[in-house]
Amino acid sequence: MRFGIIGTNWITESFIAAASEVEGFTLTAVYSRTKERAQEFAAKHGAEHIYTDLNDFASSDKIDAVYIASPNSLHNEQAILCMKNKKHVLCEKPIASNTRELQEMIRVAKEQKVLLMEALKTTYLPNFLTIKENLHKIGKIRRYSASYCQYSSRYDKYKEGIILNAFKPEFSNGSLMDIGIYTIYPMVVLFGAPSSIKANAVMLESGVDGQGSVLFEYPGMEAVITHSKIVNSYVPAEIQGEAGTMVIDKIHTPEKVQIFYKDGTSEDISVSQKSNSMYYEAQEFMNLVKNGTMEPTINSFSNSMVTHGILEEVRNQIDLVYPAD
Repeated sequence: MRFGIIGTNWITESFIAAASEVEGFTLTAVYSRTKERAQEFAAKHGAEHIYTDLNDFASSDKIDAVYIASPNSLHNEQAILCMKNKKHVLCEKPIASNTRELQEMIRVAKEQKVLLMEALKTTYLPNFLTIKENLHKIGKIRRYSASYCQYSSRYDKYKEGIILNAFKPEFSNGSLMDIGIYTIYPMVVLFGAPSSIKANAVMLESGVDGQGSVLFEYPGMEAVITHSKIVNSYVPAEIQGEAGTMVIDKIHTPEKVQIFYKDGTSEDISVSQKSNSMYYEAQEFMNLVKNGTMEPTINSFSNSMVTHGILEEVRNQIDLVYPAD
């Protein structure tokens, strides 16, 4: 499968490294706004073609699929352009700025009969699948608790008065969208849509959230998530059941998963997985295209819509508004 990429940053580097391990992956084209950056990135990764015009890139006959890792606010426009040119699209999370954009992207994907998938890696990892498969062991579930708090190197610049993209509302950024989604998407895949949402946040002067917490209500259980780009946290995630508690080292990239039963025994249900965690989303995306399946199974349109509906409601509650809205 011949891939083109939009976005020449560290996450694209990780994706290329991971996808290169998947049989059939070829990087053939790079888009960047500047010729110099496109040439530099293409040379580093062995891509034959470069583009500085997005229309030329999207209509290229050298590309079968596109990986998009540009700023969040550009995802909608870029994905739709590529899909209207019959390109399959794997788009970094969050796939859109809001549910209106996502609905439009899904409509175009269905019209053009191409695959659109949100690149939220967590839910494709073997150690997330083992969580799903072993949930029944902990009995009636009463609480899901997950935290992803990672001090951003860009926050140092922010405090110096230099506001980079990660803290700019015009790029649909901030803590919730950048890393809070990693706590919410797995929750949706495991438990579906919550019945109520209560959100708090610490807002920054630039207009985005620096950190926040959200309490969700489900029938018979609750969920609580915390996220931050201005502090670190080292607390594991937990799924608490009446028969035992599942402890997950990192909700965004689970590697160690254990069950501690109420009788005092424990079980390590971790499985081996590749060190480059983006491998599995790339593999799934390519398999779906190969099999002619034009809607993702795990990161389904439904799961993405529910997740983005939650993000939208949280933003409403904390008064976080983007120009894209």
